[in-house]
Amino acid sequence: MTAKDQIDKDKLPKHLAVIMDGNGRWAKQKGLFRSMGHENGTKAVREIVEACAEINIPYLTLYAFSTENWNRPKIEVELLMKLLVSSLKKEIKTLHDNNIKLNAIGNLEALPKKAQRELKDVIDKTKENSRMTLTLALSYGSREEIIKTIKEISHKVKNNLISPENIDETVINNHLYTQNLPDVDLLIRTSGEQRISNFLLWQIAYAELYFTDTLWPDYRKNHLFEAILNYQKRERRFGKTSEQLK
Repeated sequence: MTAKDQIDKDKLPKHLAVIMDGNGRWAKQKGLFRSMGHENGTKAVREIVEACAEINIPYLTLYAFSTENWNRPKIEVELLMKLLVSSLKKEIKTLHDNNIKLNAIGNLEALPKKAQRELKDVIDKTKENSRMTLTLALSYGSREEIIKTIKEISHKVKNNLISPENIDETVINNHLYTQNLPDVDLLIRTSGEQRISNFLLWQIAYAELYFTDTLWPDYRKNHLFEAILNYQKRERRFGKTSEQLK
């Protein structure tokens, strides 16, 4: 019996988030340019998107480019932006074939104009798809998101649009980039690193964390299914005791 066959379809994570790490190390191990790692990483993206659609996970969020990634060498950043544009063009058929809607979060205005246009085009063309929402975190940083949220709420308080006494989790959620997404249930990070790297800090408050040594370009469907099986063996208490859950 395969890992996929063992998955309990009634206990799937509603929202799966992935920190796709290890492209550069994958290329270095093979004596290749870092660009080859990023290009091969797109194959893993397709695999995991299709795998999530196969088992009906409704929300998948991929950490594609962080606010800190802008500090990488200029030539690498330019390559990543070109790869983003070309990948979006190539994958629109796959998105339609699998009934997947594309979404994006982050400081999208910081992206090159060509990338912004292509992103908007694919988002518009897939907006009616309903099987799964694929969110790309681009130019995204959780601290930046939280600062933006605080500023927006503060402005509304100053203009008497919100009372300070009424600020709660719902109000904060409604001002985040992820306002239309549920909280993350399972967060996966590849490559052996065990940190969050400024990703969805508010949204992963009760997420299960899963770390794997597999480098992102080598990550395949079976790796994902094994991670989900591991997730399904865990007891999610949300602050309660085991006895209360029973």
